Amino acid sequence: MRLIAEALSGGRGEEALFSTVDFELGHGDALLVTGPNGSGKSTLLRTIAGLLAPWSGGVRLESAGADWPSVGAACHYLGHLNAMKTALTVAENLGFWASLLGEMRLDRAAALERVGLGGLGHLPFGYLSTGQKRRVAIARILMCHRPVWLLDEPTAGLDARSEKDFAALANDHLREGGIVIAATHLPLGLDGARELRLGEVEQAGIPNG
Repeated sequence: MRLIAEALSGGRGEEALFSTVDFELGHGDALLVTGPNGSGKSTLLRTIAGLLAPWSGGVRLESAGADWPSVGAACHYLGHLNAMKTALTVAENLGFWASLLGEMRLDRAAALERVGLGGLGHLPFGYLSTGQKRRVAIARILMCHRPVWLLDEPTAGLDARSEKDFAALANDHLREGGIVIAATHLPLGLDGARELRLGEVEQAGIPNG
């Protein structure tokens, strides 16, 4: 499977934020989207996910098979917000996402164990700390399989230990043939990641040092 963007342009309202973005990613590839605030990192991820229409150009999958008929179907999108109901328990939130997404790889308890929150499924989501809430959101993408992860500042709110744990989980996904595109201001520790810097000349393929 390959994820390909060609001459992709987009913006917010009437403001153009990025233009003529090109990249091609295959099994095990990671792309870090960097740049100053307001340069369009989040908008680019939403456009790739199909949540926003591109102004021009497009994104497509090749050799994805019948299981993934569109880019949106193949993606997990993790935005700034964690997409959880504060009044529901952690387990109830994850149960909702499991019923919606399908393609289960881990049950709720196992996914929470993977992010270091085993035994907390009974707590209301709103009771958790900022970092714990982010880890529950990461558990969601572990629980239900999607080959493409679109991550917007995925380590926001995490402590140093949790950042390392996230890097290990994301690298496991890459080693299994997945694709990761992450908007970030911080190094994420992703093996062999390339960089796409917005707000300057957009160009993929620069090794992330």
